[in-house]
Amino acid sequence: MSRFVPRRSSSTNPLWRTDRTRPGLGPVSAPPHLPGSTAIAIGPELPSESTVNQVLDLTMRIGEILMASGAGAADVTATAIAVTSAFGLPHCEVDVIFSSISVCCQRGVELPPVTAHRVVRSRALDYTRLAAVENLVRRITAGDLDIDAAHTSLTEISEAPHPYPRWVATLAWAALAASVTILLGGGPMVALAAGLISAIIDRVGRLLNRRALPFFFQQAVGGLLATALSLIMLRLGILPPGIEPALVVAAAITVLLSGLSFVGSVQDAISGYNVTAAGRTMEVTMMSAGLIAGVVFALGMGAQLGLPRIEVAEPLSPTALHLPVQILAGAATAAAFALASYAAPRALLVAGAAGALGAGGYRALILVQANPIAASGVAAVLIGLCAGTVSRQLRLPPLVVAVSGLTPLLPGLTIYRSMYELAVTRRPDGFPLLMQAVAIALALAAGVVLGEYLAQPVRSHLGRLERRLAGPRMVGPLRPTRRRLQ
Repeated sequence: MSRFVPRRSSSTNPLWRTDRTRPGLGPVSAPPHLPGSTAIAIGPELPSESTVNQVLDLTMRIGEILMASGAGAADVTATAIAVTSAFGLPHCEVDVIFSSISVCCQRGVELPPVTAHRVVRSRALDYTRLAAVENLVRRITAGDLDIDAAHTSLTEISEAPHPYPRWVATLAWAALAASVTILLGGGPMVALAAGLISAIIDRVGRLLNRRALPFFFQQAVGGLLATALSLIMLRLGILPPGIEPALVVAAAITVLLSGLSFVGSVQDAISGYNVTAAGRTMEVTMMSAGLIAGVVFALGMGAQLGLPRIEVAEPLSPTALHLPVQILAGAATAAAFALASYAAPRALLVAGAAGALGAGGYRALILVQANPIAASGVAAVLIGLCAGTVSRQLRLPPLVVAVSGLTPLLPGLTIYRSMYELAVTRRPDGFPLLMQAVAIALALAAGVVLGEYLAQPVRSHLGRLERRLAGPRMVGPLRPTRRRLQ
């Protein structure tokens, strides 16, 4: 349906036309509320209401997959606008608030707007599905698919099984814990124990998830198991006394922290989506609190039962000789997390490179006596640059590379040290350590967002810089296009 305006003199406004038709729109008639006046069409004919509903449903299903994968609200909003624009819808408003998506299509003053709403009820990491959805959005914005073909492709993507069996993900979590232990300075036996404990935690968590236990309690059970099993191994003599059991607990804490959406929450806050940022921050806080509660409870019970104490593990002394091993361990940690999140084989290599870059940059800065918080931020910027440049060239979502590359830098050891001081020695020294862990997490998330922002002029070959810097993007097309529906 075309929109109409009364005919006026073209001498006062060049936008008013004196002819009866416009090319491609056909004849127009006077609006019924202005008898006797002539009118012209000022825009293209709108698609039918059923077509509008189809486009909005497709848009919200795409946004649901992006949000479930940890994408920021800005990325979901930009992707939704790109999809609706590609299918020729007029101005659309998108509202993303942590667990729901609303899209409203404004159809002028004669027709009522069409609004659709969808609730995101489940969150699961499947980076292969995320990459497939981004490729689908790229094809839509390029004009390669009509609305029916896009719906069919999205259904195939959403209903496809994980690319790897579940036991592969369990082995990947175990490999992640073992790599973190070596990164912290542990030996092969300690790495094997950390991998075994993390595998047990993953299988127990899968069982609890089937029983629909809230994630707060799942995190608490994970922290409890990590600490309790380390105490039992220490008691049985499987783990030698000293700092090695502490490294096992720190590795398990890192595994449990790795799936939290630190990057998404900080990206939302920086991008101005404060409601979504507040919701994600609360989720991250509650998950971390559950993990801390489990660790504290196990440490307290161990002290009450007279079990051997897990000594406080100080950070590994920085030496140039340890740097190559730590770079390799960082690469293995990032690649293991990507594998556990069902990333494609090509993404594993890029994630491993990002992890090696981040771990090497962090350890090199620590080697020259840099502050751990500042070193974490700089290393995260390097990871964001890698994610924003290399991953785009390889048609991979930067979010996959960024989150995987940050995993070796998560402050699992700092959190354990703070919990030990608070629960076992009962000294107030644990509070500064806990605040340091929070500051490191914020520096990591903010740094990777800044790195993605700085990668934009690199992608555009340093041309037209003022047009390219439109904000960091972790998922979705860079520039939307528009085409008409047939």
